[in-house]
Amino acid sequence: MTNLKMKSARVAKGYSQEALAKLIGVSRQTIILIEQGQYNPSLNLCLLICHQLDKTLNDLFWEDLTNE
Repeated sequence: MTNLKMKSARVAKGYSQEALAKLIGVSRQTIILIEQGQYNPSLNLCLLICHQLDKTLNDLFWEDLTNE
């Protein structure tokens, strides 16, 4: 499952994948993989992303499984 919420928040803040990656100390490839849903970040990495994007864990990473 792709992480469109994270991508939307990143774009809304005006960050490129490279810029966000540098801010949180990971590679651009890591950001790409998270946004494509091919990498499950650690809780610490999720918190770093949320902090930079001014979002909560629920905003970016919570999936509503009741509709599946």
